Amino acid sequence: MVQISYVSAVGETTVVDAEAGDSVMSAALRNGVSGIIGECGGNNSCATCHVWVREEFREAVGTPGDIEADLIDMGVSEPRDCSRLGCQIVLEDELNGLVVDLPPTQP
Repeated sequence: MVQISYVSAVGETTVVDAEAGDSVMSAALRNGVSGIIGECGGNNSCATCHVWVREEFREAVGTPGDIEADLIDMGVSEPRDCSRLGCQIVLEDELNGLVVDLPPTQP
């Protein structure tokens, strides 16, 4: 199991246990985490699963690919250096304890 914490825009934390191989988006949807919409179902074609990855996990999570970076640039109201789409972050054992912040609104 991989534990992930989702921190809402008002500071409320939801902790979820997910299977390795799940995405940040799918784990959130399956566990009813408010603030992740996932309209495209994880197909990297929208930006409704935007998250901000906490500094201590940025290297382990990695940087967005070209399509993801374009979606973030075009579809996110508040992109940051730590912006990622939750559907593109695959949970692995090394990400156990991952913390992501959720923006106040999704596109």
